[in-house]
Amino acid sequence: MHPHALNTAMDLHSKYPGLEDLRKRAQKRIPHFVFEYLDSGTGREVTTARNRTALDAIKFTPSVLHGPQTPDLARRFLGADYTVPFGVAPVGMSGLIWPDAERLLAAEAARAGLPYCLSTVAAQTPEHVAPVLDDKAWFQLYPPKDEAVLKDIITRVKTAGFRTLVLTLDVPVASRRERQTRSGLTQPPKFGPRLLWQTAQRPAWALGMLQNGAPRMRTLDAYIKDDRNLPPTAHIGYLLRTSPDISYLKRVRALWDGPLIVKGIMDPASVQTLQTEGVDALWVSNHAGRQFDGALASIEVLPHIRAATSLPIVFDSGIGGGLDILRALALGADFVMLGRAWHYALAALGARGPQHLTEMLTQDLIANLGQIGVDNLGDLPARLSPTA
Repeated sequence: MHPHALNTAMDLHSKYPGLEDLRKRAQKRIPHFVFEYLDSGTGREVTTARNRTALDAIKFTPSVLHGPQTPDLARRFLGADYTVPFGVAPVGMSGLIWPDAERLLAAEAARAGLPYCLSTVAAQTPEHVAPVLDDKAWFQLYPPKDEAVLKDIITRVKTAGFRTLVLTLDVPVASRRERQTRSGLTQPPKFGPRLLWQTAQRPAWALGMLQNGAPRMRTLDAYIKDDRNLPPTAHIGYLLRTSPDISYLKRVRALWDGPLIVKGIMDPASVQTLQTEGVDALWVSNHAGRQFDGALASIEVLPHIRAATSLPIVFDSGIGGGLDILRALALGADFVMLGRAWHYALAALGARGPQHLTEMLTQDLIANLGQIGVDNLGDLPARLSPTA
């Protein structure tokens, strides 16, 4: 690394050593309505808080006299090799949070050897992101009700080079997201005086948006033109979307010949059916508290899903650093995805943010593994505290 680049990286780590540092700076760099979109949950945000409380309740037993360590963070998942056990979760309208967020995150994932998952309702298309993808990229599908649209999206995704399809099951209807509504944000954003005033106070964000164009859900542009009469927290995707059933899952499985993950699994009773229908992995998630405010914490459900299946498991919801990643791995996850964290990093530091977060999380993993005396991630369950 060039000395100047090294000094810059060191300076970032001294100024922003934790995720909360990035979150605080992000709040100062993006308009209020954008921060509320990124940061908020739904209802009174009880589920969001429960995710944090439940993660904090999981403890490890520190280790002594274990000698020098060289932790192995590499992970093989669904036939692909990754350098670390975490990746970039899909976030709708990612490009609203920071200009060209999708390409910046995909490029960092390719550089660092971790998975990037593009959302159906991102601000950029699969085709736009394709030039910076590696051969391990994931695509998250919100289920369109029209069969022709479903087939066309899957064809576009394959052609663009996405390897793994993630079918989201836990968004049958739009959530209310009261904080987001209070901020004045609609989908797509309507820049009246209130939003324009907020935008004017964040010149770096505003300039980037001028250069990249107003954020909208460009993947869906080909399929729908009229988004009138939608509630403020819904978007044009809801005009296309259906609430899937078993027959829908069968159709997706028949159309997609690569790895298929189903996202939003919180009920162990559903696992056997999903296995029978040929999914390749389960994604345990309560949508980070953004969909339903009466759910258990995802980490509370994870051990029960693990006990019900031998399929690989992806986990998200409430991850705040390397220690949380280890907690999820110890309780049965094979891979951990973060969504908000990457966007705090982008909003805080622009194009430098994603690499900084990769380094931060990696260093945090190594430091915590050293404290509990673990070189191999597979040994984490043995170091859980008996009271966990």
